Amino acid sequence: MIKIMKYGEVANDEIFARVEPTVNVEAVVADIIAQTQKNGDAALLAYTEKFDKCRLTALQVTEEEIQEAFSSVSPEFIEILKKAAVNIRKFHEKQVRNSFILTDTPGVVIGQKATAVDKAGLYVPGGTAAYPSTVLMDSIPAKIAGVREVVMVTPPGADGRIAPVILAAARIAGIDKVFKVGGAQAIAALAYGTESIPKVDKIVGPGNAFVAEAKKQVFGVVSIDMVAGPSDILVLADGNSDPELVAADLVGAGRGDRVLIALGAAARMDGPGLPVDAAIVAILDEQEEEYDRQ
Repeated sequence: MIKIMKYGEVANDEIFARVEPTVNVEAVVADIIAQTQKNGDAALLAYTEKFDKCRLTALQVTEEEIQEAFSSVSPEFIEILKKAAVNIRKFHEKQVRNSFILTDTPGVVIGQKATAVDKAGLYVPGGTAAYPSTVLMDSIPAKIAGVREVVMVTPPGADGRIAPVILAAARIAGIDKVFKVGGAQAIAALAYGTESIPKVDKIVGPGNAFVAEAKKQVFGVVSIDMVAGPSDILVLADGNSDPELVAADLVGAGRGDRVLIALGAAARMDGPGLPVDAAIVAILDEQEEEYDRQ
């Protein structure tokens, strides 16, 4: 449940506080990487049983599983994913870097050659929520750039399955292989390769503190996008805002590690009806319940 406070009820220090890990993340991750390098798939299966509470016999998601997941997602949501994919593709197609050669000066040849990496690894978080948007936003640019193979890793649930919306997004994006593994061990597998998971040239995608630390430690062996840290989202709303859209943005933000909503007195609605802050609060619970059911 999202925690809601009135403006002024919480100190700034609490708003900007960063939760420090209670364990030595660096040492734990280093050991996971070493064990994955040494034992390959066996280490991945053992870590999946330990951390994700499910016992797997195979890591790769089958085509049958992807088809079953795709069929189980509502046609309305499939259309939303397809529309998002079109929008993402249109944007990133404008960013394509082209090769060129200039021979304006006699005897001088200069230019630029843009070459895509051969394989890219995409990490998609699991756990508290499913993020099909991450699948689309990280894989479609790779496909546009000409990456030959895009490999996705994501942690399974306790039932050994991947959220259907994640697999549906993977199919729409054209991801080549999907594996049921998460955490630092997934990053290690992408960086060094195992019997099942191919070694990639670059790893992208967000994750928790262990995933971020793993990306930091394998950087140099493999390219990474960045080491992501905590992020802050500010949603500004006034009397002209649609409370349902504001609530949807807040619920989406609330799927992350931590969210605090401060509703100020300035958020008022002109005319009849509830003030916009009260309207947002009234809608939040309803949207959270619907989100959890989905």
